[in-house]
Amino acid sequence: MCKLYYYPGNASFIPHVLLRELGVPFELELVDRDRDAHKGPEYLNLNPAGRIPTLVDGGLVISETAAICLHLADKYPEAGLAPQLVSNERARLYQWLMFLTNTIQPDILMFYYNERYTSDPDGGAAVKQAAAKNLQKWFQIVEDNLGEGPYFLGQNYSVLDPYLTILVRWGRYLAQPPASLPKTGALVRNVLQRPAVQATITAEGIVGDFLT
Repeated sequence: MCKLYYYPGNASFIPHVLLRELGVPFELELVDRDRDAHKGPEYLNLNPAGRIPTLVDGGLVISETAAICLHLADKYPEAGLAPQLVSNERARLYQWLMFLTNTIQPDILMFYYNERYTSDPDGGAAVKQAAAKNLQKWFQIVEDNLGEGPYFLGQNYSVLDPYLTILVRWGRYLAQPPASLPKTGALVRNVLQRPAVQATITAEGIVGDFLT
């Protein structure tokens, strides 16, 4: 049985959704960020970077959200969470998964934790402003490259969809929230209707409108 180390509303939301989509048995282990449990020796022994999530799958301990997503998609190919290996569609999934995790997510962190990215005690506001400007551009690139849907890769639901959904939630405080973009907003609202996503929201105790 898998064990997912998670914190509500964090990046762990994505593999949590995928595990519920797969319908496989798994266990949730709360890592209480409010008490810095992710920086404690027990968790650091699993994940030296002290980041959430971590997945324990038998003898495998794997961190980094995108890596966990691909592991689950590859382990359960019959679920169709990623296109066939060595296909044009699979290459497109790699491209956009890396864009979400390597381009959008770092600026999300800068937006919320701006003080970490400057040695100037008064520099946080400028970092946040620059991150917000970048995020508007990055989300617009996603918007411009989405097709008719209902999902990121068209008719087929994939690991990209819950990934984009949590990023859109995190972007809800931008001047132009990404959920207000027509295709992005429609995609995320489709994702939020999926039973596995609703079950994840309930299990994590997330209340209120997910996108506002």
